[in-house]
Amino acid sequence: MRLIVQPRDGVKPLIEAIKRAKRTIWIAIFRFDLNEVEKALDAAIKRGVTVQALIAHTSGGGEKQLRRLESRLLEAGAWVARTDDDMVRYHGKLLVIDNEALYLLGFNYTRRDIAQSRSLGVVIRNATLVREARRLLMSDADRSQTFRPKRTDLVISPENARDRLRRFIRKARRELLIYDVDLSDDAMLGELKKRAQAGVVIKVLGKVEAKWRSSGFDFKKPPQRLHVRAIVRDRRRAFVGSQSLRRLELDERREVGVVIRERKIVKEIARLFDADWRKA
Repeated sequence: MRLIVQPRDGVKPLIEAIKRAKRTIWIAIFRFDLNEVEKALDAAIKRGVTVQALIAHTSGGGEKQLRRLESRLLEAGAWVARTDDDMVRYHGKLLVIDNEALYLLGFNYTRRDIAQSRSLGVVIRNATLVREARRLLMSDADRSQTFRPKRTDLVISPENARDRLRRFIRKARRELLIYDVDLSDDAMLGELKKRAQAGVVIKVLGKVEAKWRSSGFDFKKPPQRLHVRAIVRDRRRAFVGSQSLRRLELDERREVGVVIRERKIVKEIARLFDADWRKA
């Protein structure tokens, strides 16, 4: 497993991943304005790689850009599917290379998210997680299938995210470090309040709904634009994904995250949070 940190790492890890592809690329897109990534996909198609793109049916005002992207990818020779309209949004950001590597991203394929925002991505080579992500992509592209997640470390909204993240929070014994742009779900904030009352130190970089700001945890405005959702628990486990602790993102949108067990990655996220907290 490897951590991608934005804006430090930029678009390079994505370009390199696409260039390394030999057989297949699956990509899920919510927002997109990176010409260099599009050129890399086009080059992959030209060298015989099968590119399969799942593009959101809506993106909060960016539909015209997405429809133009669909046309260009189809013209280049990609296989393109559009997500269904059964959820408010399809907001997960995934890239699967050769069915061997999963890039699970907290950021969109946009210059603002990559060059101007604090965000994270995780490169995963665990075969079980890669297969599960590919199965999710295929199910969402098919539309006729009902996706039922298997028991893995993937956190998928709306199917299992609320339960998985509730249990993740409840297991905290000493500390929770949280990046979240919109922490507002009453049930999740209630769990955080209980942890604070039990003596757990809780720090939030991001936005907390006003009525919960006196619940026993500290919060600060991030030192730069934030576009990731991440939680570090006791510096032993971490969650990185696209879903905030917000009702819509837990219950009515397609969001994807992962629970991280590798201590080296967890510690790297914790060190980054500590540095951002000092700057905030």
